[in-house]
Amino acid sequence: MASHPRVTTRRLPPALTAAATAAALAAGLLGTAAGTGNATARSSQGVDRGVDSVPSAIRTVSSGWTVPWGLSWLPDGSALLTERDSFKVFKLTQSGTRTQVGAVPNVVTTNGEGGLLGIAVSPNWNSDHYVYLMHSAASDNRIVRMTYDGSSLSGYKVLVTGIAKNKYHNGGRIKFGPDGYLYATTGDAQNSSLAQDRNSLNGKILRMTTDGRAAPGNPFGTLVYSLGHRNPQGITWDAQGRLWEAEFGNSKYDELNLIESGKNYGWPTCEGSCSTSGMTNPKRQWTVSEASPSAVAYADGALYLAALRGERLWRIPVSGTSAGTPVAYYTGTYGRLRTVETVPGRNALWLSTTNADNNGGEPDGADKVFQVDLG
Repeated sequence: MASHPRVTTRRLPPALTAAATAAALAAGLLGTAAGTGNATARSSQGVDRGVDSVPSAIRTVSSGWTVPWGLSWLPDGSALLTERDSFKVFKLTQSGTRTQVGAVPNVVTTNGEGGLLGIAVSPNWNSDHYVYLMHSAASDNRIVRMTYDGSSLSGYKVLVTGIAKNKYHNGGRIKFGPDGYLYATTGDAQNSSLAQDRNSLNGKILRMTTDGRAAPGNPFGTLVYSLGHRNPQGITWDAQGRLWEAEFGNSKYDELNLIESGKNYGWPTCEGSCSTSGMTNPKRQWTVSEASPSAVAYADGALYLAALRGERLWRIPVSGTSAGTPVAYYTGTYGRLRTVETVPGRNALWLSTTNADNNGGEPDGADKVFQVDLG
């Protein structure tokens, strides 16, 4: 099953399956101030507030988008967003002012899930002004770096090539971790055997330096950090530096995984929990109609998972390495939810739709960016 078509459902999930026990990897010290490109979601004090905040209000920040995909914060509190199919990058302020800052060269569409995907602002942006992007090119998927001078993007430096592409299963989320290294999710490019091949960059989570080299401490001495993934499109870190990942399943189960260095997450041997030796089970799983998850973010003791086919925002409380009972918000209200990120300095999220994509069926310009207040 290449991708999950859009459906509207208001069914609440059945009891969800917990994973087998696993010790989480502390990915390093937490990052510095919010808004520097790090993916770690924290309160303004840099730690959880210790309260069980939940979505309390939602409003539209900006409309008129066509398949917005990646989102990363600048130090001034505005965000850079990519549009998958137009190959354009925009700056969006918290007041809703949108400005195009450039277009990325050498991007091609796959007429499916490829194109201009993730974006990550350098954690050293004040000194280097670098912006990292992942996109589909003529022969592959790749990770590149450009320079943003505050008004426009320029330069184009290829850092990683040779990630196989296909119409579907291109992964595409990139974020800087609290350890200062760049993480990227790659799909299996509709060739499931690649996910188990340690020599392939596909079906993996990659971890690299700012120049695209294998980060120190990677388990196999390559870019590969974890393997056995089908089509992961979401990564985030909790307040203790643990790495969580959201992943599209095939026809049965989508997954929320707690990622550890060198672990094998099962695909294609396992879809959801299984008892196969050497495979790491998900912490939570959903039927594909309830989720089909893209981005995941962490805020105030919980993970927030944006669901495409499921058309809802899942809140999953986490405590240590355990994921609690998921609760759905906005089911069927706003359509296909693609990206969710914590707003720096606020107990709030930005949440975007991609109803103008292939499965959404809405016209160009139908997509929106929302702010979800937590309280």
